[in-house]
Amino acid sequence: MSLALRWKLIAGFLLVFIAGGTTGAFFGASHMRNAFFHLPHHGMLAQHMRNRLQRELDLTPEQMAKISPIIDKTAAQLEQIRQETGQRVRGIISDAHREIATNLNDEQRAKLQNLKTRFRRGHEHRRGPDHLHSSDLESTE
Repeated sequence: MSLALRWKLIAGFLLVFIAGGTTGAFFGASHMRNAFFHLPHHGMLAQHMRNRLQRELDLTPEQMAKISPIIDKTAAQLEQIRQETGQRVRGIISDAHREIATNLNDEQRAKLQNLKTRFRRGHEHRRGPDHLHSSDLESTE
C-alpha cells in the first residue's frame, strides 16, 4: 500500500467519523431540546403521565382505573404550581423594570418599552395568543 493511499484512507475515515459525530450531536441536541423544553402542560400533563406509566409499568386496565384519579389530582397540582410560579416571575420582572425605568432617560425608557414589547411578541409566538396571561396584557411602565 502506497503512502498516498494510506493517507487518503486515514483522511476518509476521519471525515466519516467527523460527519457521524456532527450528525449525532445535531440529532442529540434536537432530542434533548424537545425532551426538556417541550414539557407537557395544561390538559396534556395528565395524559402524558398516564401514557408513560402505562408504557413503563405495563399497567392493567383495572390498575389504570385506580390510579387515574391520583394522576388527575397530581397534574392539577402541578399545573397550579406552574401558573403561580409564572405569575411570580412576571411580577418580579415587572417590578424590576419599574425600578430600572426610574434610573433611565426618556430614550432609554422607550428602548426598555421596546424590549418588553418584543419579548411579549416572542412569548405570544412561542405559546400562541390563547396562552396569554392577564399580566402579559398590562401596560408596563
